[in-house]
Amino acid sequence: MKKMLPLFTCLLLPAFANSTLAQEAPFAIAIHGGAGTIEKDRFSPEKEAAYRAKLQESVEVGYAILEQGGTSLDALTAAINILENSPFFNAGKGAVYTHDESHEMDASIMYGKNRQAGAVAGVKHIENPINLARLVMEKSVHVMLSGDGAEEFAKTQGVNLVANKLFDTEHRYKSLQRAKAKMKKAEEANRGQKGNKDYQAAHFALDTEYKVGTVGAVALDKYGDIAAGTSTGGMTNKRYGRIGDSPVIGAGTFADNASCAVSATGHGEYFIRYNVAADICARVKYQGKSIEQAGKEVIHDVLFPIGGTGGVIIIDTQGNISLPFNTKGMYRASKSNTTATYVGIFKED
Repeated sequence: MKKMLPLFTCLLLPAFANSTLAQEAPFAIAIHGGAGTIEKDRFSPEKEAAYRAKLQESVEVGYAILEQGGTSLDALTAAINILENSPFFNAGKGAVYTHDESHEMDASIMYGKNRQAGAVAGVKHIENPINLARLVMEKSVHVMLSGDGAEEFAKTQGVNLVANKLFDTEHRYKSLQRAKAKMKKAEEANRGQKGNKDYQAAHFALDTEYKVGTVGAVALDKYGDIAAGTSTGGMTNKRYGRIGDSPVIGAGTFADNASCAVSATGHGEYFIRYNVAADICARVKYQGKSIEQAGKEVIHDVLFPIGGTGGVIIIDTQGNISLPFNTKGMYRASKSNTTATYVGIFKED
């Protein structure tokens, strides 16, 4: 007669096996704080050290959650909160100003395990937009909520609304004034054009630094699930309720366990039109390319020739990480269970 294991042993075996596999599985995280005209000669040693410290804090907080067995969603949310709560980056407390001298923020999140996603656009009174995007994903039947409706939903979930002035910063206000001056000069040079050509010309007259700026994270947990999240204050001096790529699933954020997870930062109009995040993952899934190859193709070969500036962070279920960008710099950091903490700002890092 075959010897039977005690019932309690049989019940414990699967959990023990899963736990053992989880301990041996790869886990990793990468974060970004935006890409753009980031040149070393514009940084004092103290300023550079402060930015690097904040990037490292963000990636280490996310990594610690993964190391302790937390999910990719928990890790990236915590990492993004660090960046949203810093005035250094264009998200949350460091959000840029709109033309009307207020702040409108966007965010999105996606879970690679089941391709669930949540996003918010044009919110003005949410301290951590990425947290609200996650609530949309987990607590609503929708994917994207906007403006007053998103904030009404936030209240049903117990989220406190904050004054828009919480996001005021002196350096962002000065940036707005510079942008307005540039646009006014361009508008005056194009008076008499039919339609709204003066506004269009003025918009294109702005330097890259006014058009980009986002934070985001991608993560792989010990259970083999990847996720991506992105949060932004948008474009300096934006008008008409403009929404960029950050809350658009497939453009600024995408995650699928069958391919990869991506968070983007850059000139949002191009990232929307070229479906950047999803395109990278499609090349991985359907063409069998590595994330490094797929990211390079889209960022350097597709976007750059047509004027699309920015970058992405990418992770796959093996723990591989790629951080391509076509600008002068990108705030970025990464860490995995097999690689040490990396922090970069400039191209040469």
